[in-house]
Amino acid sequence: MGDEQTEGGESTFTVVVAAAANLGIAVAKLVAGLISGSSAMLSEAAHSVADTVTELMLLTALKRSEKPPDEDHPLGYGPERYIWAMLAAVATFVGGAVFSLYDGIHTLLRGEELGDPLVSYIVLAVAFLLEGFSLRTGVRQVRWEAARLRVPAPRYLRRTPDTAVKAVVMEDSAALVGLLLAAGGLLGGQLSGSGVWDGVASILIGVLLVYVAWVLCRSNAQLLIGRPLPAEMRAGVREELLSVPHVVEVLELTTLIQGPSELLVAAKVDFRDASTAAQIEWACEEAEQQLRERYPSIKRVYLDPTPGLGQRRRAAAG
Repeated sequence: MGDEQTEGGESTFTVVVAAAANLGIAVAKLVAGLISGSSAMLSEAAHSVADTVTELMLLTALKRSEKPPDEDHPLGYGPERYIWAMLAAVATFVGGAVFSLYDGIHTLLRGEELGDPLVSYIVLAVAFLLEGFSLRTGVRQVRWEAARLRVPAPRYLRRTPDTAVKAVVMEDSAALVGLLLAAGGLLGGQLSGSGVWDGVASILIGVLLVYVAWVLCRSNAQLLIGRPLPAEMRAGVREELLSVPHVVEVLELTTLIQGPSELLVAAKVDFRDASTAAQIEWACEEAEQQLRERYPSIKRVYLDPTPGLGQRRRAAAG
């Protein structure tokens, strides 16, 4: 959760690379599937089309979430990226998983006429290279962000609020597995002369896409509902607040992730009873400055001066 401009630019580049790769791959897979008659190849074509649509939605999400706050949206448009990212996950499910499952079941029930698989093998090999390059771009960004935040890359990928990069990495990983499944279906059909292998491969691709869509939907839903900062960051925020002169206690701390680089902090803070209004105002400004220096992604800080328990008891006794 670092510099907004740098992170946003990296995310956009990662998504553009993935979209360009998937668009070309989708066309090649479709042609190869029609020539070879392979349901697994057609499923992979649907998979790549779904991934292309997904990346276009992610680009829309990235651009729309960058709009500055206005009168109607005083907290900005950051959460809008999660709405579009969720729609992208649904597109993966509908466009890729449903078609793959249907085509695989249809092949098992009706059979298929296998054509020349040579073109499909060539397309799968080229697609594997392109998907690998796209995945490499996404993984490099994940590793860079994880190293900057000093957390393991798998943990960063699991918990990152940048769901655009998470979607690209997961979908490209699924694409590579799907390509291997499609190749296995083609080879099994070629060796056995039966379309069963191809149908099974298509169904497995569909199941894989269902899993990817479910994980991405769940991640975006959590962020839309409202996810707090990680526990260690919350502890760091509390530590910074308590280090400010005149602050006695942090009575209540609320944090919210509004976007990958848009974090909100709100707290009820007990100040020293002897502090003047001017000192409390200075302390609030100092607390906000310290928080932003330690965590540049914190964009909004709201502190509410609140009497502590001891002060409330004295007031009640008096």
